[in-house]
Amino acid sequence: ATSLQAQVLNKPEPADNPNLPGNSVWTAACASADFNEYFVNFTWNPPLVASDNEFVLELSDANGDFDSPRELARVADKNTNFDFNFEFSIPTDVQGDNYKFRVISTNPSKTSLESDTFSMYYIGYNDPILISKDGSGTIPPGGRIALCAGESLNLATHNVPDAENYSFNWYRSGTPLSEQSNSLDVVDSGMYYVEIDYGVNCSGSANTLSNTIEVVAVPPLNVTISAAGNTSLCTGDSVMLNANINEPTYEYTWFQNNIAITAPTLGASSFLVDASISDFEGEYHVAVKGDEPCAEISNAINITNAGVFDVDLVNETELIILPGQTKTLEVTTTAGSPVYQWYKDGTPISDATNATITINDVGSYYVQVSQSGGSCAASPIDSDTTTVALPVAFEFEIAPGVSYVACSSTSTKVGLELINAVTDNGTRINVTTDLIDEFSLQWILDGVDVPAATSSSITLNDSANNGDYVLEGSLESFNVSSNTLAINLLSADDIVITSDAVAVCVGATSGVEITTDYDLTELTFEWIKDGVSFSTDASIEVTETGDYHLSVEKDGCSLQSNTVTIVPFDDSALTLDTDSNILLVEGSTKIVTASGADNYSWYNEANQLVVEDASITITEPGEYLLIATVSGCQVSRTLSVSLKENFAIPNVITVNGDGINDLWILPNSYSNQNDVTVIIYNEKGEEIVNQTNYQNNWPQSSTAFTRQNMIFYFKIKNGVKTLKQGTITVIR
Repeated sequence: ATSLQAQVLNKPEPADNPNLPGNSVWTAACASADFNEYFVNFTWNPPLVASDNEFVLELSDANGDFDSPRELARVADKNTNFDFNFEFSIPTDVQGDNYKFRVISTNPSKTSLESDTFSMYYIGYNDPILISKDGSGTIPPGGRIALCAGESLNLATHNVPDAENYSFNWYRSGTPLSEQSNSLDVVDSGMYYVEIDYGVNCSGSANTLSNTIEVVAVPPLNVTISAAGNTSLCTGDSVMLNANINEPTYEYTWFQNNIAITAPTLGASSFLVDASISDFEGEYHVAVKGDEPCAEISNAINITNAGVFDVDLVNETELIILPGQTKTLEVTTTAGSPVYQWYKDGTPISDATNATITINDVGSYYVQVSQSGGSCAASPIDSDTTTVALPVAFEFEIAPGVSYVACSSTSTKVGLELINAVTDNGTRINVTTDLIDEFSLQWILDGVDVPAATSSSITLNDSANNGDYVLEGSLESFNVSSNTLAINLLSADDIVITSDAVAVCVGATSGVEITTDYDLTELTFEWIKDGVSFSTDASIEVTETGDYHLSVEKDGCSLQSNTVTIVPFDDSALTLDTDSNILLVEGSTKIVTASGADNYSWYNEANQLVVEDASITITEPGEYLLIATVSGCQVSRTLSVSLKENFAIPNVITVNGDGINDLWILPNSYSNQNDVTVIIYNEKGEEIVNQTNYQNNWPQSSTAFTRQNMIFYFKIKNGVKTLKQGTITVIR
């Protein structure tokens, strides 16, 4: 066995191909479908390997690492050949310059030194490559592509199958680029071409150099447009938009709000915006295409309608006003030099000629806005109408916080959510923001005022606060009572139940007791087993497995305790560190230790308590019983201890008077023992010896044996229990 560990596996090295003429030791491997046959030489040193050994040639990854080696060849018939060649083929996905070889043996398990690094490529594609824009397959006329200002283009191969399996060398006007995939993003002018990278040794023979694409970066035209006049037009006005480049051979396309409004037209460097045409307003720009197929976008000019303006009402269209109260109405406008006139119930209000007006009376109000001093006439515009009314009543709506869930939340905040003013025609107007701070408020619980609860909200964080809530308020002559809101918070009390065991004992006369320290006085409650109510006692004793919890009705909600799971008792928790049958060597002791129980009691076969401990020291044979308690359940284990005597009970004696084996000698465990009875029977079954405290003195010298090889029978008893029995042959 030692010699099998002494082999030395030398590093593999390139070898001559016997199928090629001359000396063909390779230095780089350029394989293809036409040729893929290579050899490496391998040597190793004695001693011999095992007869079932195999030598395996392995290849590293492209970085020379053997973390996941690849098997190239395996031989099983070279176990006596210390110098031989491996033949192998290069896998089709091998591409790199730093591959290594090594050899392993299987019996013994040994690994050779690693080889030098080698350039190895499988030339899967060896035709000229074709490249085109986006790999579309369309090569532009003359191989020329214009690159518009601010743009880029993508060149890619379109005739290389599985191009993702190869590395590529891209060139720009003869200068190598860093990109190695089969596509290249181009932003600069130049002559672009590509080849597959098969390394310095294999690229030339593959001849994959592509066609050339000339990319020409087109300089920007820097197109801008300007307006030859005012860009805010009255009806019937017009303005000419002019591009800064006026070239008859260029194409011009004009846009309004990014929608083409002219076809591409040669030399159309100007565009007339006519305000007599509807919807003339918007943003205008032009796209210009010059000698190259590049369209350049100009800046945009916004053309507006001078006769159009907006009027927007700042306040609501419905307002409530109380006697003696004032309100301010306001509008905004985009009109230049606006003129304001406010109206009440269709009649102009004297001196109400500003953007705002303060009112103190009911009615319908609006403002008419005119534009003065503008470049063109415009019709006056009326604002929306605000209806101001006196309330005949108010309504309150109260609600809890959005996260409140009845009998689930332990706290909530109840607030005044809505104040509606009701007019004489039944219209309801939301005046919450305006009047919430104006009312005098009082919270009511079950018809009784809540002390000091006079704000618009009340925070409740105890189930003792459960009940029906109402918010009352007063403002001047108005008295309001809200909706009634029932709040049912879950008590934050933690009800804990416990059990005196977690398992139901098989055959037990009593069950598992489950109790709680929670005060259940004057409360309604029930015990739940597996989702079903079964008891209303203060504590329960259960004899069935299941999930138990206590449900208590408190403050109108059901409060749930923790869950106690009672499982079937598993007595496997009690273990002994020995088998149940023990062979005790005569004169020795044996310590047996139990574990996994809460308490232990050991008894001998006379049912006498020996020890109350996890361990018992056994010195005598017999039956022993362990009674233990595990999770409230009683578990037992038995031990049967037999004695292994230092010598066996003889079944042959020779009574020839030579002093050797003349007497029937018993082991000490049976002889000289007051509680052990030795009985010997003759061939007729007649009892000839029956004695306790046997002295190893049978047969007596006076005992006569009438013939050769007489057979006797014996029993050794301890009380009524037979310890041993068998035959004795007496030879004269």
